[in-house]
Amino acid sequence: MCLNGPRGAADGTAVPLTPESMARAAAEAVAAGATDIHVHPKTPCGRDSLSPRVVAATLEAIRARVPVPVGVTTGAWAEADPAVRLARVRGWTTLPDHASVNWHEPGAEEIAAALIDLGVGVEAGIWSGTDAAARFAVSPLGPKVLRVLAEVTDTQAAETSARTLLAELGPAHGRPVLLHGEDAGAWPVLRLAGRLGLATRVGLEDTLVLPDGQRAASNAQLVTEGLVQYGRARRSS
Repeated sequence: MCLNGPRGAADGTAVPLTPESMARAAAEAVAAGATDIHVHPKTPCGRDSLSPRVVAATLEAIRARVPVPVGVTTGAWAEADPAVRLARVRGWTTLPDHASVNWHEPGAEEIAAALIDLGVGVEAGIWSGTDAAARFAVSPLGPKVLRVLAEVTDTQAAETSARTLLAELGPAHGRPVLLHGEDAGAWPVLRLAGRLGLATRVGLEDTLVLPDGQRAASNAQLVTEGLVQYGRARRSS
C-alpha cells in the first residue's frame, strides 16, 4: 500500500507527513490487511526528500511498528539533478527493503544499479504515456529488479490505458507486475488487476476517495475497501 506519495498538507489531514504519523498509518494499514508499505519520506515542511537523515528517520519509525517490507520513492520531483539524486541514494545509511525507480526519468538506470549494488530491491516504475516500457524492455537490469510497478497515469480511460501498458510491457523480463492507477483511475485499475490476478496497491498516494466518491478517512479504510473490491473482481473473472 502507498501511504502518502508527493501529497502535502493541502490534500487533507488524513495524509501522513511526519515519521510518527506515517508509522501510525502503516500500522493501521497492516492491521487492515496490507502486506507491503510504500512511502515518501518528507522534510518537516512536507516536501519529499531523499536525504539520508530523512529516509532513515522514516524507515526506523515505520519498522518499529510493522513487520512487513517497507519501500521508498526515488522520484525526480524529490531531487531534480540526477547526479545529486544518485549521491543521495548512495549515501543512505538505513536501507529500505525496496525503492521505486521511474524508468522514464533521467538517470533511472544508474539509480537502479546503485540500489541493486546496495542490496535494495528495485521496483521498476513504468508509467503509461511514456517510453518507459520500451526502455525497460532493452535494459540489462530488467531481470534483476524485484518487480515492475505498472503505473497508469490516465484518469479518464484508465482501464484501456492499463491494458495498453501491460501489452507494451510484454513479458517484462519475467518479473512480477504490480498494476495500479491514480485518482479517478485508481479503483477501475485495481479491479482490473483483480480480474487479471495481478498484484496491486491502494492508499492515499493513489486516491483520496472511496469507490462511491466519499472522502477516505485513512489509508486503512482504503486498504479494507481495496481488499473487498479486489476480491469481488477476482471472483468475477
